[in-house]
Amino acid sequence: MKGEAFVRLARVTKRYGARTVVDAVSLDIAEGEIVALLGASGCGKTTLLRLIAGLETPDAGEIWIAGERVAADGRNISPPRARGIGFVFQDLALWSHLTVAGNLDFVLSSIGIPKRARKMRIEEALQMGRIEKFADTYPHRMSGGEQQRAAIARALVSHPRLLLLDEPLSSLDADLKANLLAELATMQKALNGTTVHVTHDREEAAAFADRVVMMREGKIERVETVDRTRFANT
Repeated sequence: MKGEAFVRLARVTKRYGARTVVDAVSLDIAEGEIVALLGASGCGKTTLLRLIAGLETPDAGEIWIAGERVAADGRNISPPRARGIGFVFQDLALWSHLTVAGNLDFVLSSIGIPKRARKMRIEEALQMGRIEKFADTYPHRMSGGEQQRAAIARALVSHPRLLLLDEPLSSLDADLKANLLAELATMQKALNGTTVHVTHDREEAAAFADRVVMMREGKIERVETVDRTRFANT
């Protein structure tokens, strides 16, 4: 891996009672890299993602983002809103009482972006997600694929340093999933964003990520670099 680590996990551990869900995981992720966490349900990948986001607190180990220690000594030092993160949840978690543009505006207003700048950011995110025509639409009036695009646009509208994806495309058919992943990879490269993507689909991981981290029973089993020549003509 080239360059300094943008995300660094140092022996990160998380327990729920007597069960160790994440077991002394260490991993460095470079700026601009897309890393997939791959494994069966219950292997700890979603918990690890939530630890990076600050939505869970590690019992041991350290988490660093952009050179800042955000968690250590069994506590979160930096809250989620201060970590520069965009998060796309598996259930998307769009706010149903807000339009698509309203969802994006809420994110920007919550981090103190001025109103004029918010309008420009929203237009940019809608264009990136190719959902401009849904700006004034409520989520329940959109198809599954359209909602996926809206959730991705909401995650990207704040120009996050780090994008975290928790199987957000799992309910889509293979063709739509492949198209959205390709578009998302292009968007992230344009923003020079770093991405951690949780999935149980090996082909999805290989098609999207620069490296695939295979997890089992809370531990990293192995790390593989993706051979991009496999996808050059697909």
